[in-house]
Amino acid sequence: MHRRKEIVGGTSPGPVVGVFDSGFGGLTVLKALLRRMPGARFVFLGDTARLPYGSKSRRTIARYAAESARFLVNEQGAEFLVIACNTASALALDAIQDAVPIPVLGVIEPGAAAAASASKTRDVLVIATEATVASHAYAAACRARGLRVVEKACPLLVPLVEEGWIEHPVTAEVARIYLSEVLEEAEAARQSPDTLVLGCTHYPLLRGLLEREILELTAPAGARVIDSAEATAEAAARLVAQVANYGAGLGTEPSAPGTPSIRCFATDSVEKFERLGSRFLGLPVGKVELVDLGG
Repeated sequence: MHRRKEIVGGTSPGPVVGVFDSGFGGLTVLKALLRRMPGARFVFLGDTARLPYGSKSRRTIARYAAESARFLVNEQGAEFLVIACNTASALALDAIQDAVPIPVLGVIEPGAAAAASASKTRDVLVIATEATVASHAYAAACRARGLRVVEKACPLLVPLVEEGWIEHPVTAEVARIYLSEVLEEAEAARQSPDTLVLGCTHYPLLRGLLEREILELTAPAGARVIDSAEATAEAAARLVAQVANYGAGLGTEPSAPGTPSIRCFATDSVEKFERLGSRFLGLPVGKVELVDLGG
């Protein structure tokens, strides 16, 4: 096991958990992890210099993600790694697992597992970015669990979230259009979806809005919304508890937050990371450190 380094902001003796994203949307996953693993120490890396990953080839994404994973493990002493990036989880999870000798968890499998547990009709909707939908990773993970799936790319939602228009009427209208379209596709496929998976780490900020819109569009039956960030945090807490003797301070149920132990790195735009990151995390991210991982 790699040696641990002291994480600024806390003195917890718990495990060191590395969290990686191509940007800062993955901070919603970190937020969920903090509630379920208050005894852990977290190191977050946003590869902001090289985003968006979705426009890159699979080979390039795998190289970038593996470099980021090695930084978290070799330089920061991460003992467990959570890939809080849907694109990297979809296209580079195997490469990351090959690059580092520690347990690695992506966001897609936990989201699909949560959908399988929630759905009674076995028909599921997935909304995500264009790159994630094009990978069909959620569809494959859901189908492996006996679910039928309709996927929908919702490219306008990410910029609206980053603009801070969380409850804006424009955002509500855009969400309603996307959800109406994916429901129409499901109806054409003779499906009866009762579960909606949020397949992008930006979307948890819109969860309340999306729950209202999907409920209105599917009334009276309604549809349950699966937040893949929450599902990933629950799976990560179970993984850490199983792999190592870290029972204290870890659990699958959310707990009251204590003083979090977090250290954040970014490969570019640290000022933007600090400004928007606090919105995603729900608390100040503190001083974000700049790191150069190469081109």
